[in-house]
Amino acid sequence: MAEKKELLKSLPKIDVLLEREEIKSIEGVPRSIILESLREGIDVYRNNILEERIKEYNTEDIFKYIMSLIQKKSSMHLKRVINATGTVLHTNLGRAVIAESAVNAVLNISRGYNNLEYDLDEGIRGSRYSHVEDIVCKITGAEAALVVNNNAAAVMLVLSTLCNGKEAIVSRGQLVEVGGSFRIPSVMEQSGAKLVEVGATNRTHVYDYENAINDNTGCILKVHQSNYKILGFTEELEVGDFVAIGKKTGIPIIEDIGSGIFIDISKYGLTYEPTVQESIRKGVDIVTFSGDKILGGPQAGIIAGKKEYIEKMKKNQLTRALRIDKMTLAALEATLRLYLDEEVALREIPCLNMLTKSKDILKKDALRLSKSIRSKVKDRAEVKICEDHSQVGGGAMPLESIDTYVVAISPRFKKPQEVEKELRQADIPIVTRLYKDTIIIDVRTLFKDDYKIISETLSNII
Repeated sequence: MAEKKELLKSLPKIDVLLEREEIKSIEGVPRSIILESLREGIDVYRNNILEERIKEYNTEDIFKYIMSLIQKKSSMHLKRVINATGTVLHTNLGRAVIAESAVNAVLNISRGYNNLEYDLDEGIRGSRYSHVEDIVCKITGAEAALVVNNNAAAVMLVLSTLCNGKEAIVSRGQLVEVGGSFRIPSVMEQSGAKLVEVGATNRTHVYDYENAINDNTGCILKVHQSNYKILGFTEELEVGDFVAIGKKTGIPIIEDIGSGIFIDISKYGLTYEPTVQESIRKGVDIVTFSGDKILGGPQAGIIAGKKEYIEKMKKNQLTRALRIDKMTLAALEATLRLYLDEEVALREIPCLNMLTKSKDILKKDALRLSKSIRSKVKDRAEVKICEDHSQVGGGAMPLESIDTYVVAISPRFKKPQEVEKELRQADIPIVTRLYKDTIIIDVRTLFKDDYKIISETLSNII
């Protein structure tokens, strides 16, 4: 007990710590944060002593802990992260990285006033949706378009407009759940539409839809199974089959296509995914898709299709609650403009560039990174290059496994789990993969300026 009292008594005083030169020289940090960090740091050590978790301590260790608290509390909580996982559209890491031109567009719009809802030609109030509607129509071939804040919102708005109080027919095999436990049936319920399930999980036929149609049918909804696949004894309708039913009955056909692909990526060695243009060309009335998946833009839900339906959605009171802001519009317009030239889109949109990068380039990148890491960590770790597989991510193309090269690091004097954790907690966090006690860094999702940061961070940790 006497030892515990002595430890508590020896804890440094706040006033004394405030006089240290390291504290006095801190710039740009509010005094309230400094005081909060000092008190919290002392409290942590006090509680550890009382709970007998520590039997001794070093004053400098306490001060080092306090300085780390000051840095943590004074830095942005939302921060840049280096994605070394190889998952291109990593939902937890912000999905698509936007193109440089989109970043510049956001900066340009954010720094001053803009014509968000002002018609410069007429000098009167305008519509925020007009800034991207024409270019969405030009790319997709749709008659009209509308943009909201994400794809779940897009589906909700469409159903609220066309099916509120009416029935929406959906195949049981398409009642998907996306991230965060958001499910298609729940979104439909919120919209006011009544879900009518048809078919079986693995097989749905034309007659299943036709038999479910009645006077209260508002629409038929086709949901692309972008985040899972049903394999084996399966059958589902093609887009043309849905369109034929729609023409025969006069019931609008809605397709939630998910990722929002504008380019046939099968030309670049990836599995074919239906494009928005194909659905519009085949006669689907309304197509909804995400802006921040394979399209490679900011988070947004894009609705494209027949003008008569889009105009009704624009008048829906829900549209205001789901609208996107000026920065999202700026980034989205800049991203869409890149699609006017496919080669430019593949080169300038990061996710497309990453997904279509050749193995030869990836191998060269892995060699360069491994050389840089070896030069920093010396003999403190084994560093080698291996072939591996990347993923698309973002709930898109779940079975797609893309050949890649990785740098595999096996620390000699620390547990890989400790190193992985310290990489995550670095000033610029580095998120990696762990496999059989080896740290895996996939070069597919790295940018050139990440290499130096990774090497220097590993040097300080290992």
